[in-house]
This record gives sequence, structure tokens and C-alpha cells, in this order.
Amino acid sequence: MEIYNFLAFDLGATSGRSVVGTLRDGKIEIRELTRFPNRMLELHGKYYWNLLGLYEHLKDGLMACAKQGVAINSIGVDTWGVDVVPIGADGSILGMPRAYRDPYTDDAPESYFEIISREEVYRKTGIQVMNFNTLYQIYAAVREGYTPIVKAEKLLFMPDALSYMLTGKAICEYTIASTSQILNPRTKSWDGALLEATGVRGDILPTPILPGSIIGELNEALAEECRIGRVPVVAVAGHDTASAVAAVPAEGERFAYLSSGTWSLMGIETREPIITEESFRHNFTNEGGVDGTTRFLKNICGMWILEQCRKEWEREGKEYSYPEIVEMASSAEPFVAFINPDDASFANPHSMLQAIEKFCIRTGQVPPQSDGQVVRTIFESLALRYREVLEVLESMSPFAIDVLHIIGGGSKNRLLNQYTANAIGKRVVAGPSEATAIGNVMMQAVGAGVVGTLAEARQIIRSSITTEQFEPRDVEAWSAAYEKFHNLK
Repeated sequence: MEIYNFLAFDLGATSGRSVVGTLRDGKIEIRELTRFPNRMLELHGKYYWNLLGLYEHLKDGLMACAKQGVAINSIGVDTWGVDVVPIGADGSILGMPRAYRDPYTDDAPESYFEIISREEVYRKTGIQVMNFNTLYQIYAAVREGYTPIVKAEKLLFMPDALSYMLTGKAICEYTIASTSQILNPRTKSWDGALLEATGVRGDILPTPILPGSIIGELNEALAEECRIGRVPVVAVAGHDTASAVAAVPAEGERFAYLSSGTWSLMGIETREPIITEESFRHNFTNEGGVDGTTRFLKNICGMWILEQCRKEWEREGKEYSYPEIVEMASSAEPFVAFINPDDASFANPHSMLQAIEKFCIRTGQVPPQSDGQVVRTIFESLALRYREVLEVLESMSPFAIDVLHIIGGGSKNRLLNQYTANAIGKRVVAGPSEATAIGNVMMQAVGAGVVGTLAEARQIIRSSITTEQFEPRDVEAWSAAYEKFHNLK
């Protein structure tokens, strides 16, 4: 029996880790090697990612394999989307990548639409307009005169930049490219006119390659330093959500998915992009998936709001464990107040607790009066927002949606899973929580030629994991709450 070990680097906006996925006898097992924090750095009013620090953490993961005697068949990197690293003509990294929460893009879309209209940008790309999309980041950087972008020979997305640091090979993987609002989802190629309107060359981004492609081998010096050998590096589904969706343990097509973490991303899997007046009006996006699929979805603010509240409570000396938080919410009075998680006031406020209070007052509600009520308000509002988005998604879907698969770290939140089933009135299947790492590993298996198709990968995943199902409860009460939530002004 042949055994394959694949090393997955899975980096999110708040933390990252290295995971070994072992494929044997038609089943996949994963094991975490290292975990590390990832934080935005503020310097002189600008927000950056610590790229060199992340590279050091990747080296730690390589060294952990060597120390534990794990023979690795390949390596893959996935990260969040949109952010880019500027590379000079001599191959040097010209500066730290700006972070998507940097406020320099706050008004960038509306300014850009004076050059090319909002309707035309959407028609060309099918991507949800969000101020931090790569298109507006580049435009804002040029407008600002930000030297690393202005002088760059090429721009690499975050997973591609880290793979470049590992191999010296500069590529652009398709799923991460698709988050940019610069890619044509039908031709899978860049729209040069959109790029040139930002003030940069139309060829500043490398030609996209499909997930499962081999990038190259670890460079010789790094392989020797980490004592791991010249291991191949694979272009997996570099966007973490694309990797996560690849790991949905679904049978057939009649499902929606919710990738639940700092962000929640709800969508369906289709063979062709959906670019219509309705999808434009509701600001849905068409991002690249694996095996020729399109991820038709919408970004929803996820656990970011709760994470920021927890930080404030910690500064006050109240360090709640996650079980304590769930118990607080369970014990609190239901439907006290609602927030719209996607309201602009929750994007990056100085105080999230104050932002919740101000939203409630502005919408004629009594704000939550205890920490438990705050948590319950967040959970209930997320579940109701999921229903709101799912209803719009169903109206555009080419097929009926029978079940919602929740994947990612948020799939472990049994209380929110039940609230979601209650709100949407459909069965919810939760798991795997390690979807992103599993999807990363499975695309490496595709690159190694040991897995052929997405359907084959999902069969392996279904046989390897345990999921939990949630059926709707208290549907009438949740429908009444939804009417109040939906009518918030």
C-alpha cells in the first residue's frame, strides 16, 4: 500500500498553520504540525502583512517535517484573497503587502467607476464589488503614489508570493486570481483594460495557471537549510475558500455551502458563471473553483464581529473561553436585538461593542445589555443574514438547493449551526472543520496524479470524515424574527 504525505500551509487573516495530510487506502488523515499568529501591522497610518515573518513560519513547518521524519511528496500554500506583493525587475520583493483592511481603498471603487462604470466592471468580471478588491487596491496605490506598486515589474498574490519565496518561480494561480475583480471568468484571462485604468501595465500580473499545476521545487539553499530535500511545490487552490469548497463532502449538485470563519462565504458550485442584472443588483460574485467549476457566492461578515468583541473583553480582564461564550449565548434571552453583520459600521471600528450599540440605537432597538446578549445578538443576526443571502441565491440558482453544507472552523459552533438550520428552514450538514487544509491536500494529490477528479476527491473525503446534521426547529419563531431583521433600516 503506497502512502503519500502532503504538506499544506493554510494561512488565514488571523492565524496560520502547517498541516500534513496523509493519503492511504482511499482515505485522508490530517495532522497539524505548527500553528502561528498572523496580524496586520500598522505603520504611519498604513496596514501591512508581515510577509517575511510568514516565510519564517513556513520554514518552521518544513523543519518540523524533518525533525519528525515525515517524508513529504509535495507542498501547497493557500491564503486569503485580493492582497498582492510587488516584485521588482531584478526579482526582489519591493515591500510588504498592504492589507485589505487598509482604509486607503475606502472611496476607491466610486472613484474608479468614473473611469469605467460599475456596470461595465461587473459585466467583465462577475465579481462582487468590495472596496478592498485587488482592482481598487492597485488603483488606490497608484493614486497615492505608493512606490512599491508604481515601480513593480509584477504583482503576486499572497499564496503565489510565498510559493515564489520557496521556489524562485513566479506564477499566478487561477482561484486566487479570480478574487481580484480583474479576471474574465469566461476566458480565465486578465482584462488588460481594467488594469490599465488603474495606472499600471496590463501585463503586470502573470498569466493564471490551473490548480494542481506543479510550480517547481524548493530552492536548493532552503531545502538544505530545512533538511527536507528538493520537494515539489504545487499550485493548489490558492484562495482558502476555493480550497475549502473543494472539500465539501457533497453528493450531487443540489447544495449550497457556507465557508464559516472570520468571513462567511455562501454560495453554490456551477459550471458557468452567472452574470445577470439580478446578480449585479445583489452584488454576487463569480470566483474560480477547481476542476472547471465556478463558485457563485457572496461574502458575508462572519466571526470577525465576535472576534473583535472578545478582544475588547480581554482588555477589560474578561477572558471567555469558547464554551463559555456559547453557554452565555444559550442562556441569554432570544431575539433581543439584531444587527446587519454587513453594515459598513462593523468593517473595522475602533470599538466593536460601541458599533453594535450605535447600530441598535440608529435602528430603533434597545442595545443588548450584557455580554451574553451581545453574543446571542451576533449569532442570531448571522443566522438570519444567512437566510437572507440564501433566499437571493436560490432565486438565481439553476437548481433547487436541498441542503446547506457548513465547512471551516465555524462548523464546530453547534449553537450557530442550529440557529442557521432554524433560520433557513433546511437541513444543515456541518463539517469538515479542516476543510481548507483538506482541500489543499487533495489538490496536491491531483498534482501528484493519485486523484483524478473533484468527484473522486469528495468520495475520499466522505469516507474519511464524520459530519453532524442539524434539522430546523422553532421555525415560526425564527420566521417572525426574520421579518424584523429583514426590515431593519
